[in-house]
Amino acid sequence: MAIPTLAADARLAGCVRSLAAQTRRDFDIVVVDNSGKQLARRRLETAPNLRIIENTANIGFGAAVNLVYSGSNSPFLATLNDDAAAAPGWLDELLAAMESGPRVGMCASQVRLAPSGSIDSAGMLICADGSSKQRGHLQPPENFGAAEEVLAPSGSAALYRRAMLDEIGGFDEDFFLYCEDTDLGLRARWAGWTCMYAPGAVVDHAYSHTAGRATPLKAYYVERNRLFLLVKNFPGPELAVAPLVSAVRYGWHLVSMLRGRGAAAQFQEDGGGGLRLAALVARAHWELLKNLSSLWKKRRAIRKSARLTPAAFRKLLRAHAISPREVAEL
Repeated sequence: MAIPTLAADARLAGCVRSLAAQTRRDFDIVVVDNSGKQLARRRLETAPNLRIIENTANIGFGAAVNLVYSGSNSPFLATLNDDAAAAPGWLDELLAAMESGPRVGMCASQVRLAPSGSIDSAGMLICADGSSKQRGHLQPPENFGAAEEVLAPSGSAALYRRAMLDEIGGFDEDFFLYCEDTDLGLRARWAGWTCMYAPGAVVDHAYSHTAGRATPLKAYYVERNRLFLLVKNFPGPELAVAPLVSAVRYGWHLVSMLRGRGAAAQFQEDGGGGLRLAALVARAHWELLKNLSSLWKKRRAIRKSARLTPAAFRKLLRAHAISPREVAEL
């Protein structure tokens, strides 16, 4: 069980308490403290199955989880955000979904927003420009009560099969923050692994508690990593049309901002503005150009070991798609 933390506040203690109340106990809890200030050690009580890894600086979500993965030989790796609290049967439900098939490599939880109780995530959706969004976000939980295949899990509350991670590698640490879970999911899909949604695996999540809902930090990394994910994972024809889809999405972001809806409007309300947002987008594209060579090498490595054909992957993207307008309005 990997729990990266930066704030290491009272919500982290609540997260760990929720794991102590699980209906099964055969797991270890590893908190990765990225604060550089030993905050987790001061916050948490010692327990036999609790271990704390202390980093001198914030190494990011993916790198923190990779530390836990590399230091364990468990057949499964669970991830949980430090501001999430799991229901007692969470792990049992995820493991049951994982055991539904030998090629199930990932399982998604029913993550609910605290305190409203509406859905935060029931798996992931993908836009044709590489933008990823939470499936079911802000909808009632009863609309997502069926166990079914989804594209990929949100890393805020997920279970991964070790055999899958051994095959495709862990999280891409270059992402640092945001979209690394979608990238991992798409790489797993190329390799022929599937993802199951377990509606009984319920988690309450304080959404974007650490980085904020629409901060410049989040806006930059979401856009930069969207581009990284796109170049690494999308087939050639989809890669070619993605800039046109992005232009449409930017247009809908502008409309949503004027209507006071969506993340762009929230960014403006929090003190940002259209010009600052445009500067962050430009910076993200510059980072793409600087990293294009290494991203292309990763792309070739993914294709070399792929079990899915590009046609099958396109069908997968269409089956779990979200429109540019929907992305802008969430």
